[in-house]
Parts: sequence; C-alpha cells; structure tokens
Amino acid sequence: MSKKNLKYILILSYTICNIQNVKAQKDSTVKVETGIASYYHKAFEGRKCSSGEIFRHDSLTAAHKKLKFGTRVRITNLKNDSVVVVKINDRLPYYSKRTIDLTYRAAKQLNFIRQGLIKVKIEIIRDSLLILPPVIETPINNTGQN
Repeated sequence: MSKKNLKYILILSYTICNIQNVKAQKDSTVKVETGIASYYHKAFEGRKCSSGEIFRHDSLTAAHKKLKFGTRVRITNLKNDSVVVVKINDRLPYYSKRTIDLTYRAAKQLNFIRQGLIKVKIEIIRDSLLILPPVIETPINNTGQN
C-alpha cells in the first residue's frame, strides 16, 4: 500500500468517526435563558462591533452581555414561535435591561419589527460543523522516497 493511499484511508476513517460524533451532538443545546430582545437601528451600518467585525444589518448576528464572540445561539420568539440562529459578535452594556440585541434581518425573521421589543428564549447551540485538519499534498516520487 502506498503512502498516498494510506494517507487517504486515515483521512477517511477520521472523517467517518467525526461525522458520527457530529450526528450525536447536532443542534443540541448547552444553556437556555429567556429575556427581552431588541434590534439595532440601521444607522449603525458600517460601524465596528466589539469583536472587531463591521456591523451589517442584513447579517444574522447579535450583541449579548456575557456570551463569547462567535457563539451561535438559537433565538425563539415566545409570542409566535418563529426561530432564527445568530452569531454573537458584539457586546451589550452590562447595565442594559435587554438580554440580546439582534440585527434587523434577525428581527424580521422573528417577526417583531413593529413591536420593537419581544420576549425570547435564547439557546446556546453546540457547533455542529465538521472541521478537518488541512491536508497537505506531498508528491511521492517513483523511487518511493519523499
């Protein structure tokens, strides 16, 4: 068996093991909280968020007081059961009475643009993405040596 074939077999077995693990953990929640959600005004478009990202009102992101940047959360509107998944990329002031601040796009998906504020359930979800290490192709010469 050549080194190249062995490398692909190892990568394939690693992938199969990880896919089985991901299926077991997919979309399982870690923590749940309820609170009040609001949304950013479009006037913040183009400003820098606390994470360093540029705010875009058409993205699915949010601000939270304590959650780590990059955390994905499932937000459920408790009035109409609509759901959206957003990424935390900004900070709310510690003294804020709101629990989470969403982008305009996320607020629109939750159907609360007219109300401005709603009661929501916030569920932190585990990352269900399969991340494989990069594969570095090394040419194998005809003599069998690298």
